[in-house]
Parts: sequence; C-alpha cells; structure tokens
Amino acid sequence: MKKALFTLTALFFVLTSMSSFAANRSNPSSINNSKAVVNTYMAASVLGDSPWNKNMLTEDFTLINTANGTEHDKKSYSKFLKENKGLKYNCATSYEMLNETEDSALAKATLQFENFTRVDYITLQPSKNGWKIAKIVTTYQ
Repeated sequence: MKKALFTLTALFFVLTSMSSFAANRSNPSSINNSKAVVNTYMAASVLGDSPWNKNMLTEDFTLINTANGTEHDKKSYSKFLKENKGLKYNCATSYEMLNETEDSALAKATLQFENFTRVDYITLQPSKNGWKIAKIVTTYQ
C-alpha cells in the first residue's frame, strides 16, 4: 500500500512539474513566481533532474545541514546535483509557501522517507531575473 501511495504521489509530482514547465520552457528563475523556483528545486533534489540548477540559486547561496553541521555554497551544491543527476529519492514530497513579500519568500519542503522525515526551509529573494533561492536549511525528524 505504501509503495502504491508513493508511486501515485511521485507520478502526481512529476506530472504537475512537467505540466508547469510545458507551458513555458524558459528558465523558472526568470519567472516572477517563487513557486516555480521551489518546484524546480524539488525536481532537482528529489527527482535528480533540472536543467536550471545553477540559475535557481543566488551567487551567495548557502545550504546548511543541521544534522551534521555542514555548510555548502552554490558551487559545491551545484556539483552535488550534477553528480547525482538521475538519482530519485524514494519518498513522498510536499511543500508550502509559508510567507511571501516583495523582498523575500519562505517555503517549507517536506520529504517523507520510510524511517525519517527531511524538512528543508527555503529562503528566496527576488533578483533582476526573478526569484532565486538564497538559503536552504535542512533538518531531520
């Protein structure tokens, strides 16, 4: 039952992502829509596929993993995504926009694995080319 639920959830996420990008094949970070950037992040991190990895991050991007205290910049995180292209996580996903103003946005992405939950808090900021991810703080439950 869990496998079927995961498969349906993953399929829904993939179809939703594909349909949102099918209408506009331009770089999602150039779209003035923070949700499109969060969708791109979710596709890159969970499904291992996004042609816009480098474009969705600010130049001073930081990823902090609270479990082991590590910190990564744009270069090392982009390298990680490139090295793991095609790697698909076996988890159910969801996200919600917690807050959005003209100057910033905060999203919460939840990745529910069989034995633990990963929660990413995603801070976005607008740029001249649209919304970009400035910081991700990853926690585990």
